[in-house]
Amino acid sequence: MPTNRRYHLAKRPDGLPDDDTFDLRETEVPEPGPGEALVRLLYLSVDPYMRDRMRAGESYAEPWDVGGPLYGGAVGEVVESNGAGFDAGDTVVAEFPWAEYATKRGADLTPVDTGALPVSTALGVLGMPGRTAYFGVRDVIEPSGDDTMVVSGAAGAVGSVAGQLGELQGADVIGVAGSDEKVDWLTDDLGFTAGINYQEEDVADRLAELADGVDAYYDNVGGPVTDAVFPQLNVDASVGICGQIALYNDESVPTGPRKLPGLVQTRARVEGFLVGDFAPRFEQATAHLGELVAGGDLQYRETVTEGLENAPDAFRGLFAGENVGKQLVEIAAPAEE
Repeated sequence: MPTNRRYHLAKRPDGLPDDDTFDLRETEVPEPGPGEALVRLLYLSVDPYMRDRMRAGESYAEPWDVGGPLYGGAVGEVVESNGAGFDAGDTVVAEFPWAEYATKRGADLTPVDTGALPVSTALGVLGMPGRTAYFGVRDVIEPSGDDTMVVSGAAGAVGSVAGQLGELQGADVIGVAGSDEKVDWLTDDLGFTAGINYQEEDVADRLAELADGVDAYYDNVGGPVTDAVFPQLNVDASVGICGQIALYNDESVPTGPRKLPGLVQTRARVEGFLVGDFAPRFEQATAHLGELVAGGDLQYRETVTEGLENAPDAFRGLFAGENVGKQLVEIAAPAEE
């Protein structure tokens, strides 16, 4: 049996995590206990919310212990089952350590069936990001025909799906992203009505040129982009707060112009949400998203970094906007490949 490599949190970072934050250890491959399966991990998801788990304070996600393993969603193949209810060779998804091998209770594993799509999509368009977009659009901001919908972080795993779902519901969707390449992808390939490169354009000025106010805002970013959008909310606008990636590496909460008084005039509704709140409907969302992809109505992209040893670079790249679509780390190739 080969040895196993696994990442641990070496220290709590100050700002953007550096190499000293991550400790890659070589261990023995674990043996599955009763009711567990040993899984060889294929793809690891790295996501912005993981930065919050590196803090000591309370958050919606439990913080990682210094010295303990890092965790994330991953797809893998069962190597050995000890009464876990799976067979060797089965493909499963769950939260796993950043590792090459890991054990998991069978009750905590979900079988992967992505049809003709790659198994990696269970971590992207058919997984947590896709479902986050699905419920955020359909249940939280609820755009409809003639609405102007804005999506921040629009070229990411969640934003790119959210914008397409908004278009399918009849809205005119404006995506805010960090490069001309990303804006071109949004408008030329995904069908967004327009795009704004926040690195090169003044978001407030450009948004005022493109639309007569904002009816629905899907916020993945926070910070200056959201500061630019809020004053342009229309009466009865809806805002879904999904993420605040612009602030995750800040060690203190930034202050600035107060935007809340404007909500009195617009009667806008602002709602934060977590995808886990919709867990009873995950299968419904995945099935619908799969139908849209199969029918050519929903597109996706993946940015894949090869090698577990490069997971920290892939994670940091999220905050520099290096990924287009879903950021994944390929740890091993599926057996059939």
